[in-house]
Amino acid sequence: MANEATPVRILILGTGNMARTHVTAFQSIPGVSVVAGVDQRGDVLADFCREYDIPNGFATLEAAIAWGEFDAVANVTPDAAHHPTTLPLLKAGKHVLCEKPLATNAGDATEMAEMARSMGLVGMVNLSYRNVAVLQEAARLVAAGEIGALRHFEASYLQSWLTQPAWGDWRTESQWLWRLSTEHGSKGVLGDVGIHIFDFATYAAGSPIRDLSCRLKTFHKAEGDRIGEYPLDANDSFTLQAELENGALGTISATRFASGHLNDLRLRLYGDKGGLEVLFEKQVETLRICRDPDLKEARWSELKAPPVQTVYERFVEAIQGNTTPEPDFDQGLRLQVALDASEESHLQNGRFLTLAS
Repeated sequence: MANEATPVRILILGTGNMARTHVTAFQSIPGVSVVAGVDQRGDVLADFCREYDIPNGFATLEAAIAWGEFDAVANVTPDAAHHPTTLPLLKAGKHVLCEKPLATNAGDATEMAEMARSMGLVGMVNLSYRNVAVLQEAARLVAAGEIGALRHFEASYLQSWLTQPAWGDWRTESQWLWRLSTEHGSKGVLGDVGIHIFDFATYAAGSPIRDLSCRLKTFHKAEGDRIGEYPLDANDSFTLQAELENGALGTISATRFASGHLNDLRLRLYGDKGGLEVLFEKQVETLRICRDPDLKEARWSELKAPPVQTVYERFVEAIQGNTTPEPDFDQGLRLQVALDASEESHLQNGRFLTLAS
């Protein structure tokens, strides 16, 4: 049986901006070493390995697997590459922490989840808002019955980069324009942050989505709905109604037009014995509860949440056999099923669809 003293050797697949977050996090964990990087861009790879003192670099995943001197991989490739790169890693017996989403469709996500399960490997998805302590505390309170049986919920992910230039001018910068163009691989705000707010809501509620009805909206933003090579056709906002498997009914939404909010998540959970509010706004965490004896006066009290481990720490501990992988590939699959159903529901004019179990 592995234990906490077991060393873990990490390979970083893809060395773009998000890879820097991964390598910094892993290098701060005792017993973990980042031993290699993979990127077909030789100069970028060399600079990355030099900056983070990574001893080995490979131009291809095949070469890295042939070398094999690593235990686990942080897959930080673009979305469409997650499936074709994760499968050979699992076949080679390597644990994988994959950036979200797990895949770009439920079929590919199913194959990844089933393979990780059959191989007995740790497969986890980097859903970064699981690192929000008040979310985990809310999930604990719901599971403990502190607000009774869950009846209703409201969840929203609010951005406003289409209304102000806090992160740059979306009209002139490719890092934002591609997110508005399906031709450039974007699935809009649904594909970009929908997975986060789906997970935020269902994790705290302790139940996956059973049925949903979704509407997507693309707003007119430029003459001819195009800027240069970028057709501006990806969705900017979505709203959906959902019923969870535990019977709770609620709404989930996200937009890039939430003026006054840079990158904020909100969740309200209402049970038959109390309510919870979970806020992550301007990087500040807030958790409030209303329950007996305060229900008659509708008085809300703020709760504190204990610190939580990062997803990187949980990944390492899961490899060492000290904790259960969470969020795992099965959760990534459930979320992808919900994303696919949301797109299909919109195409069917908001028809309610039952998700495959």
